[in-house]
Amino acid sequence: MPVQSIEPQRLYRQIAEQLRALIAQGEFDTGARLPAERDLARQFGVSRPSVREALIALEVEGWVEVRTGSGVYVQDRSHRKAAPVAAHEWGPLELIRARRVVEGETAALAATLGRRKHVDAMTQAIAQMRELADQNIMPLEGDRAFHLAIVEACDNAVLAETVQGFWDSRKGPIFSRLGGHFETVPSWRAAIVEHEAVRDAIAARDATAARAAMHDHMDKAHQRFSASWRRARRTA
Repeated sequence: MPVQSIEPQRLYRQIAEQLRALIAQGEFDTGARLPAERDLARQFGVSRPSVREALIALEVEGWVEVRTGSGVYVQDRSHRKAAPVAAHEWGPLELIRARRVVEGETAALAATLGRRKHVDAMTQAIAQMRELADQNIMPLEGDRAFHLAIVEACDNAVLAETVQGFWDSRKGPIFSRLGGHFETVPSWRAAIVEHEAVRDAIAARDATAARAAMHDHMDKAHQRFSASWRRARRTA
């Protein structure tokens, strides 16, 4: 399979461009299954998460279809007109890693600077998440409210806008499609427990524990989105 070396910048876009070109050139016929993620990662010399982001981008654009438990298949594009993914869209897994760095520190700051009203806002957000999860609804708004309550305790407009921008980036087509494959009510219930650990550490004014709890939450979120396709379950 002819591939070129990848430069470490917007990796998922570069990988997607090469795969798109290979498909267009007939390297993979319509209906053909692409090589496994691990094989593509080895051939491109990149990580599996970067390959996954590229495959999701191609699925959004209509080049491939991810069939849970089976593989990734080339689509017939003769009658398809899907818009390309915006050049500025961040890769979801890369975004989670960036959030780990920033939000670990906002959690620690919140433990130091936060007041009762901020902890109450976190508790209300968790309750909203649990209520929606009990109705088999993805509790996205509660999740957003939780992370914003943490950064609001830091009393820093730059951090607040940064965290809000991070979270709102998950509304993009790549993150939304990835969530469609890997986010389920059980996975959200696990995330709620992780949110409670962050809230409890902040309420206890333990900055070290708050940072560690947020790091743990982001690490587990990354693991959930990096799980085997065979373990993925589409949300209803």
